Amino acid sequence: MSVIQVCGLTPLKGEISIQGSKNAVLPMMAAALLHRGVTVLTNVPVIRDVACMLDILESLGCRCCHKGDCLVMDARSVTGTSIPEEYVTAMRSSIVVLSALLGRMGEGSCCYPGGCLIGARPIDLHLMALRALGADIRERDGTIEASCRKNGGLKGTEIHLSYPSVGATEQAILASVLADGVTIIHQAAREPEISQMCRFLNNMGAVICGMGTDHLMVQGVAGLHDSSFRVEGDRIVAGTCKSGTYGAAVVAAGGEALLRGICPSDLKVPLEEFQKAGAAVDADEKNRQIRICMGKRPLPLLIKTEPYPGFPTDLQSPFMAFLATAQGTSYIEEQVFEGRFATAKILEQMGAVIRTEDQRAVIEGHYPLKGAAVNACDLRGGAALMVAALAAEGDTFIGECHHIERGYEDICRDMAALGAHIRWVGKDS
Repeated sequence: MSVIQVCGLTPLKGEISIQGSKNAVLPMMAAALLHRGVTVLTNVPVIRDVACMLDILESLGCRCCHKGDCLVMDARSVTGTSIPEEYVTAMRSSIVVLSALLGRMGEGSCCYPGGCLIGARPIDLHLMALRALGADIRERDGTIEASCRKNGGLKGTEIHLSYPSVGATEQAILASVLADGVTIIHQAAREPEISQMCRFLNNMGAVICGMGTDHLMVQGVAGLHDSSFRVEGDRIVAGTCKSGTYGAAVVAAGGEALLRGICPSDLKVPLEEFQKAGAAVDADEKNRQIRICMGKRPLPLLIKTEPYPGFPTDLQSPFMAFLATAQGTSYIEEQVFEGRFATAKILEQMGAVIRTEDQRAVIEGHYPLKGAAVNACDLRGGAALMVAALAAEGDTFIGECHHIERGYEDICRDMAALGAHIRWVGKDS
């Protein structure tokens, strides 16, 4: 059983480098199936979700080698078209492999995806996009079967998303790369990970325009070529302490941290919220680093999660954790995933005072929190417990840390580098 022990109330100080982006690298790995050759990625994080996607690729016949931060994928021998159920139910990102199989093999099948229990997260938009491109899709007995062979392959079209879903946008892009003709995706998601995936695909020979906007145009091509690409730093990890998550850790514990290898503009809104909370933020776009300093208890905030460029839902839980120690009352409105407030009940075990109703949370600041034995219920919620533990008196033991390991390479190593009293007391092999 993976357990993390944290002894709180120690200010942080130091610097760390941010791991490659989980949310960017997973669809890139799926995209490697589109090319009948070799694709190389660098700055790939060593995390459970990457290992799961590697298992999927290898089950389909792709030969993979992951050494250090370098991942080599040889998709010349891919013959499989069905994604094993045990991988799909473990990780939601696996669903994007379906579009890559359609583009490469003309067919693909999988069960419904799993991942963190943070809300309904339906895949209706995913399937709508594939059907618009000419895929015949059947849903039966919990399985999705897709084929475009009878229709002569996928065809370029216009896709109108009713919501800027990241997953549906990725699905539509990957299915369009080898389609016949031009595809235009309206109300596409604008997250930096989407733009990064498009740059990666263009580096392979795809033709995608409109990156960073909500209207993407994909000109289908006959084939792709061997390529190498470096994955950008993870803005969500950064947000805790590695930018987003790690930034929240600094605000909770106090002190100063330099976060390297992250694009500050990708974290514009969270960094503004850090400043509103009383932190000093120095964003260096040229050198791709962020310095965060905090010398007092945080000020209360009013936060509303939204699709990019709004406040990211993935950082809602870490922000809730440090706002539990704020000098006043904070409010969070969750507009993306209704299940994100599950962490609030766990934070209450550490002395946090939080009221939730529907999609709104009211957080009464209280300092310090108190150490307790708690269990992570999802990836970002687990990181939030680590943030809260830094502002808690005594020891906190965080169980079910396999959730954290899905997205963070080694959160104890990183936090210890900043001076936190944190260690693994039990770790799954």
